Amino acid sequence: MRKIALVTGASSGIGEATVRQLLKDGYKVYAAARRVEKMAPLASAGATVLALDLTQDASIVTAVEAIKTMDARLDILVNNAGYGSLGALEDVPLDEARRQCEVNLFGLARLCQLALPMMRAQKFGKIVNVTSIGGKLGTPFGNWYHATKFAVEGLSDCLRMEVKPFGIDVILIEPGAIATEWAGIAHESLVARSGDTAYGPYARKCAAMLASPNLDKLASKPEVVAKTIARAIAAKRPKTRYASGGGAQIFLGLRRILADHTFDRLMWRISQSGAA
Repeated sequence: MRKIALVTGASSGIGEATVRQLLKDGYKVYAAARRVEKMAPLASAGATVLALDLTQDASIVTAVEAIKTMDARLDILVNNAGYGSLGALEDVPLDEARRQCEVNLFGLARLCQLALPMMRAQKFGKIVNVTSIGGKLGTPFGNWYHATKFAVEGLSDCLRMEVKPFGIDVILIEPGAIATEWAGIAHESLVARSGDTAYGPYARKCAAMLASPNLDKLASKPEVVAKTIARAIAAKRPKTRYASGGGAQIFLGLRRILADHTFDRLMWRISQSGAA
């Protein structure tokens, strides 16, 4: 039977590349995102496009109900949607912090809640949660982004144990530097939030680093992560975590072996490597 997959954040980057990879691998793919018009090429490629706003519960429920109506099953859920809004903790309004939590964490959890009854009934399912190496390590000015990614790591570890008796796997994908819209959004938000505050001299250097050619050289194409996701869901016994893309293995390795203060100094030095 042709397996059914839902991929969120499908309008660009890793999500778009994952939809294309899974279509190539023979899945029926639902591509979901807020920007429906940007998914027209995916519809032409064979995906079924769904509108999805992870800050609105009604939108999440409607998307899952559409899959139930059309296919009455869901085999693969790829929770990829997310964004990075940066700024010093002191400078980021809590409304923006809450929005980032809604998109990166609560929307993901709600999709899991709605997908699990179908997966339990069919005694099979794979939930892929795309976090980041930022779910294992912190960087200056990334407070709320890292908080959401650390939270998804913990949520996934708990969920993995809960659903194992029902034949459901929970898999974490931890990308490093990837050539997507993420860095541009992070740069703009950091300058807007902290560029002219007490943190300005440091925030502007960090923003410049995010826009630097050196980061571009490190970044992998989204297709690298898409292939990792495809390999993980095709595995009979998938690993619990897959680090993928630019610098992921290196930074996670350094985080494991370096003392906290040493790693802090390294991250601070990297963050200040851009021009002010």
